[in-house]
Amino acid sequence: MNDIPLEWSDIKVFLAIARTGTLMAAARQIGLSQPTMGRRLKALEASLSLTLFQRTSDGFVLTAEGESVLGHAERMEEQALAFQRELEGREQRLEGALRVSSSDWFGVYVLSPMLAGFIRQHPGVSVELLTDARLLNLARREADLVFRIQPFDEPYILQRKLMHMDYAVFGATGQEAPKPGDGTGSALVTLDTAYSDFPDAVWLRRMLPNARVAFASNNREVQARLCAAGTGLAVLPAALGDQTPGLQRIDLGEAPPGRDVWLGYHRDLRRLARLRALIDCAIEALVS
Repeated sequence: MNDIPLEWSDIKVFLAIARTGTLMAAARQIGLSQPTMGRRLKALEASLSLTLFQRTSDGFVLTAEGESVLGHAERMEEQALAFQRELEGREQRLEGALRVSSSDWFGVYVLSPMLAGFIRQHPGVSVELLTDARLLNLARREADLVFRIQPFDEPYILQRKLMHMDYAVFGATGQEAPKPGDGTGSALVTLDTAYSDFPDAVWLRRMLPNARVAFASNNREVQARLCAAGTGLAVLPAALGDQTPGLQRIDLGEAPPGRDVWLGYHRDLRRLARLRALIDCAIEALVS
């Protein structure tokens, strides 16, 4: 590949298609039209004299040749992004874009008020908030700053524990508390099976072992809405439950376990002034 002139923009097209599997999804990811993506891919394959993808009814699948190119392309991406981060990390002006990621409910009920104040204070900074359950890749600039309930284990991530998040049991307004240790006749709104080992879900089953699960979801805000509609009791982050109309706290004699919230960012961006300003704002607004 060293003897073939390659455009980094074409490599980005190849990587987007490899990761998403379709031209439409890849086009949305990098902001090009679907026909342009198709033309760029054909040009890349012609320049390499390789067929990089098998076109199937389900989308684009890497060929053996495409698999061999993928490793080279990812290393090119790693170097290009490292160069970009190094340049941006030296930028001291409080202007430019920042991409922030968090879970859906945390973005709505905790981050949004903080971000509104940050933008008023720094009008030259544009913030994009992605509420996504996926663990986004900071090395690939999928996000500049991530808030999540799990510590980061990547060696290139700088992180800190931002806050402890209290949880509480909630029910619809006027609902009576069931007997702890039993729960017969009670209905629950809880996490789905993929998250059934989360501490609050385990605690709820222990406290109300005879209650039936009426509704399960991986979306906390959906749980809160169903709980307010009278579907059943739910353990929710206090910041969400307290702000949801139609909910009241239910005392079972023991508080459910809370969770710690961590923030993380790539170490190459540690000198980026707008990122440092946002982190300082988050610490000031959210750390009690």
